[in-house]
Amino acid sequence: MTVDIRAVHFDLGDPSRDYLNKKLERLDYAKDLITDLLFAFTKEKQFHCECTVNFRWGNNAHVQENDFDLAAGIDKLMDRLEQKITKEKNKQQEKK
Repeated sequence: MTVDIRAVHFDLGDPSRDYLNKKLERLDYAKDLITDLLFAFTKEKQFHCECTVNFRWGNNAHVQENDFDLAAGIDKLMDRLEQKITKEKNKQQEKK
């Protein structure tokens, strides 16, 4: 699983990167299902957090959240991302 993190219009410091990496541990159950996780964080009036997930079987999913606090935005993003990955995993298991 490759993780790519980009920050646009601001510098994503080490504490924020560590926080994101800690939240990524929640997705350990799906490491073998995911090839790429592409994060992009943009700061304008508020933080725009988005993530694209590329699955092993060729599908991808895109999730995005907006919040005035970066940590809260990461929390919301990870919640939706976990739901999306679980849903895609269940779809694949039903096909088998």
